[in-house]
Amino acid sequence: MADNSVRDDRENRLPSTEEEWRVRLSPEEFRVLRQAGTERPWTGEYVETKTAGTYHCRACGAELFSSDTKFDSHCGWPSFDRALPGAIRYLEDRSLGMVRIEVRCANCDSHLGHRFDGEGFTPTNARYCINSISMRLDPSIT
Repeated sequence: MADNSVRDDRENRLPSTEEEWRVRLSPEEFRVLRQAGTERPWTGEYVETKTAGTYHCRACGAELFSSDTKFDSHCGWPSFDRALPGAIRYLEDRSLGMVRIEVRCANCDSHLGHRFDGEGFTPTNARYCINSISMRLDPSIT
């Protein structure tokens, strides 16, 4: 009889190479999550979603954002005003000739999007502009 715990451990462990990530993710997921790409505005599945629940990293499943922090920023990507504690790692991004704050999953280091501060959209004065393809929504059961 096969040991299911060994198989489950193999399926749940994080890839250790980019080639392993490439096998696990679709080409578009890989481009955004592992190569810091961006999906086109207004094309993501969660841009206008109002469903209650928790958003998880599409690459590793870690919890990232609660739906009660999501708001309409009209920027073309899902926006949140705060992340779950400890869920995010921040990096300075100077790739487009300006300084931005890149947002990465603290668990698997996959690219999620960017955080912008000082825009005045919410009381936290922060906008997490996140690629839909970087997340999966786990709806709340009511």
